[in-house]
Amino acid sequence: MTGTDRVRIAFRPHESPPREVRVPAGTTLFDAASWNGIAVDSTCGGHGTCKKCVMRVVEGEVAVSRVDPRAFTPEQLRDGWRLACRAPAERDVVVEVPPLVTRPKAATVGVGRQVVLRPAVQKRCVTLPEPTLADQRTDLERLRDALDDLEFTADLHAVRNLSRAMRAQEGEVTAVIVDEVLVDVEPGDTSSRLYGLAFDLGTTTVVATLLDLATGTPAAVTSMLNPQQPHGADVITRISATMMDPDALGRLTALAHQALDQLAGEVCAEAGVDRGEVYEIALAGNATMVHLALGLDPEPLGVAPFVMASREFPGLTARDLGVQVHPGARAYVFPALGAYVGGDIVAGALASGMDRDRRIRLFVDIGTNCEIVLASGDRLMATAAPAGPAFEGAAIRCGMRAAPGAIEGVKISEDDVALDVIGDVEPIGLAGSGLVDAVAALVTAGLVDASGRLALPDAPGVPPGLRSRLQQVGQERVFVLHPGLYLSQRDIRELQFAKAAIATGWALLLEEAGLTQADVAQVVLAGSFGSYLSAASAVRIGLVPDVAVLRIVSAGNVAGEGAKMALLSVRERAAAQALLEEVRYVELSDRPDFNDRFVDRLAFP
Repeated sequence: MTGTDRVRIAFRPHESPPREVRVPAGTTLFDAASWNGIAVDSTCGGHGTCKKCVMRVVEGEVAVSRVDPRAFTPEQLRDGWRLACRAPAERDVVVEVPPLVTRPKAATVGVGRQVVLRPAVQKRCVTLPEPTLADQRTDLERLRDALDDLEFTADLHAVRNLSRAMRAQEGEVTAVIVDEVLVDVEPGDTSSRLYGLAFDLGTTTVVATLLDLATGTPAAVTSMLNPQQPHGADVITRISATMMDPDALGRLTALAHQALDQLAGEVCAEAGVDRGEVYEIALAGNATMVHLALGLDPEPLGVAPFVMASREFPGLTARDLGVQVHPGARAYVFPALGAYVGGDIVAGALASGMDRDRRIRLFVDIGTNCEIVLASGDRLMATAAPAGPAFEGAAIRCGMRAAPGAIEGVKISEDDVALDVIGDVEPIGLAGSGLVDAVAALVTAGLVDASGRLALPDAPGVPPGLRSRLQQVGQERVFVLHPGLYLSQRDIRELQFAKAAIATGWALLLEEAGLTQADVAQVVLAGSFGSYLSAASAVRIGLVPDVAVLRIVSAGNVAGEGAKMALLSVRERAAAQALLEEVRYVELSDRPDFNDRFVDRLAFP
């Protein structure tokens, strides 16, 4: 077989029509699927580390790689299961593709503040006088005179519609103005029909909310898994993908646009709103997600000195983000504080009022990259800590995203283990909140010591009812949570590294401000993960400061709430811009004492 030979791969995706593709011999199943738009679960971007991209070869043969035995039992290997990223197709094959979780359990709403309704979008209904030989003012001049309290420019689309609209309803028209631009003129009185779309473009999940800008109320909300996931679970992996493949940036941009536009269609359909009635969108996302959505090269974000193309993006339209709504719709993208404290954190800080409270408060958005904001009186400081993908289920042997079948809570007694499973179904994996809960419970039960080491079954103090759960898988100690599901020693180490990075971040911010843990009046846990994380477990393992549980607030999707506030009030939008000047960004990577502090935080309290 020569290098120019091609092979046929017949994909059988779950609940989707079969797809047949032809690719060069030696192409991996993962690449063949990704090139042809077939969704594959992956969080490492095809590097063989997450072990999520499983497929089953049902016809033909694909050799077992050296990584496959770490992901599958001998029986599964004999049954044709392979890691797609390590499975080159040298001959024609037929493969089954397991279902991809596209609707993970996500926080679609969060804690916000009441705002004064003053959107950038205005609709003004007026009746224009008919022209006469004595009054030959242009149609646009007539409209300007009727709206003499406003100053605006007019785009071509609005001018095109003006004459037709004016003559359709005997001069009664509705002018649509966004900021100071006339974007449309509609026949009759449509002043009660004006909508905006707020997006939280997350690394893992994308959330869309349709807002009625006339009343300030949500009309519909939905979410989906970010379709960029196969290119990596975290921003660094996706940046690396663009550095290694010149075509990756275009694909990632297209995937971001696809997600935003799909969600826009879904919420409009749910609310019975025509897409053309959406006149503005607001988007909150980290710097990498925003760069990818706008087609900007993210490589400078991933290498020192971590430089963004721009903090702000004025003058954007919805079409620049791939969202097909009103042709004149504008787009507001939240500004970023730094390469790793992006617009989503600015939106979250706005929604949670970090600049409006005199108390000492800590804002923590836990994810693959953990962003932290400290508010102490008139001072605001922010930093980012590299937590890694453990909280998303990646790098965890039995880990998975928060979806039906994921263990999200764990309680351990002397003779039993109780599991909370999303969807109340048979457990199939361990979500990030379940990981934190499980380790906290094991530490409390004395089955994991302060260094993070799992106990042996015959160790003193191990309850007899739990000894059978302390087992070995290969050369590794594990604690069995459910038949076929376990927490490994390596999983505990992954969590230790993540929590140590986060704890080092907030500890250094407190030190910079001359404060201690005891001074913290409130901890705000942001994002989807923070919504489902047990505050007691977070304190138990040292993930957050040792404060009373009642002082820890799960704020939910505050980035999405901030995006909604920006649509509802130009004053709040100005407040978001002001945060750029008020917040001091603290870079951790250049601190000579970071590694020592990190090591100090590895142990469990």
